[in-house]
Amino acid sequence: MNVIDLSMVNWAKAQFALTAMYHWIFVPLTLGLSFLCAFYETLYVRTGNEEWKRITKFWMTLFGINFAIGVATGIILEFQFGTNWSNYSWMVGDIFGAPLAIEGIVAFFLEATFFAVMFFGWDRVSERFHLFSTWMVAIGSNLSALWILVANGWMQFPVGMAFNPDTARYEMQNFFEVLFSPVAIAKFTHTTSTSFIVGALFVITISSWFLLKGRHQEMAKKSILVATIFGLLATCYAGLTGDESAHVNAYTQPMKLAAYEGLYDGEVNAGLVAIGLLNHDKVAGDDQKAFKFEIKIPYLLSFMANREFNSFVPGINDLVYGNEKENIMGVVAKMELGKLAVDDLSLYKSAMKSGDAVTAEEALKRFNVNGQYLGYGFLNKPEDSVPPVETTFYSFHIMVMLAGFFLFIFAAFLYYSYKEVLEEKKWLLRFGVSSFFLGLIASETGWIVAEVGRQPWIIQDMMPVHMGATNIAAGNVKTTFFMFMILFTVLILAEVKIMLKQIKIGPEEV
Repeated sequence: MNVIDLSMVNWAKAQFALTAMYHWIFVPLTLGLSFLCAFYETLYVRTGNEEWKRITKFWMTLFGINFAIGVATGIILEFQFGTNWSNYSWMVGDIFGAPLAIEGIVAFFLEATFFAVMFFGWDRVSERFHLFSTWMVAIGSNLSALWILVANGWMQFPVGMAFNPDTARYEMQNFFEVLFSPVAIAKFTHTTSTSFIVGALFVITISSWFLLKGRHQEMAKKSILVATIFGLLATCYAGLTGDESAHVNAYTQPMKLAAYEGLYDGEVNAGLVAIGLLNHDKVAGDDQKAFKFEIKIPYLLSFMANREFNSFVPGINDLVYGNEKENIMGVVAKMELGKLAVDDLSLYKSAMKSGDAVTAEEALKRFNVNGQYLGYGFLNKPEDSVPPVETTFYSFHIMVMLAGFFLFIFAAFLYYSYKEVLEEKKWLLRFGVSSFFLGLIASETGWIVAEVGRQPWIIQDMMPVHMGATNIAAGNVKTTFFMFMILFTVLILAEVKIMLKQIKIGPEEV
């Protein structure tokens, strides 16, 4: 077995995280703003009011700026699977590549086809066909997200496949099992609903700025009215999808659930931590308290995890060291079986190579018994299965607290819009100006929970991250890390500059 350069792995992880977090600045805005543009144009076609057309064209211009730069960062992100994670791509390309190929061939082609009509077809096609094109771009954008999230969902909960010992690859067995995986569905519904929130907050931020400056007030108030209704519905829906995501985590990724709740020792009637300060020195297996300070909502974690208030929720220690009373196999036992699976796979391949059919058959039978624990055979110690608890915990709770703030923002804006006194509420408009940036923080922390919370796995329980990395020099990845950091920063600054210029021009010059 080749010696793995952990320095290279860490730089590859950092580069992928950098690219993903930059890319995710653009994606939720694309998903949310595309539907808002479709709503605004629908109002224009139904009413014939030219003000709605001006509103549509203004937000559509900002959508186009964001869309173009988002595509560039997304392409770089996908290429990294081949450059830095080639072992992973080779082992699971049969499964992971299928939804990504569909995304490129179907969803991206759909939105790209109608994108030109949406931007340049105002006076060249009928109003209804133009509206249809706008809706197709919105639907196509969200379909792109569907296929990407199906691929990511499979990494979190691998289903619909079988391991081929002759090629040492995972191969697709049931495409629809991959597509309709509970994790894939939960990720798609929660990610899109939170992206709708980000899109609505973007409209509120810019419109609030217009109202504070006394510019384009009619346009700003109309934009806010639609965005607040959309955002309020999306926030309520995001709460439901977030709860379902946590419930799915309870039986597909219990270690992640334990990490974002800071739960070390399993509990019956487990409470949900509303606010807490973790003990930085706490590690799995020791006797220290997990929290220096905490406020819990009684029974809620048990209900969220199992839909029963008096149920048992396993903690980190239960999952690492096992819990016989609750019939939980720990990582310690899984590592032993995993190492047997690694040895039997190696024996099978060497026996097949030497033509020893009897030995190969016996090794394969033993491997089939323990093969589900193969990934654990590559862990060095049981505690390696624990993700960074502090990062996961605080990211989750920042996300949840901001969601509560957004609910207040949308409700307040809708109420004062209905009362027709919104422009008088300067305090609320100042909150509104900052709301989009808080939306981005909530969206980014959500992805931190999803990805950091499943460490050390690149495929949950089946392949540790370090096993999926490309065998290249760390210096190469380090160099491209800083190249991408500079490139992405330039792209961000370019988008901000272009958007600010367009916002200052306003809808009248569009």
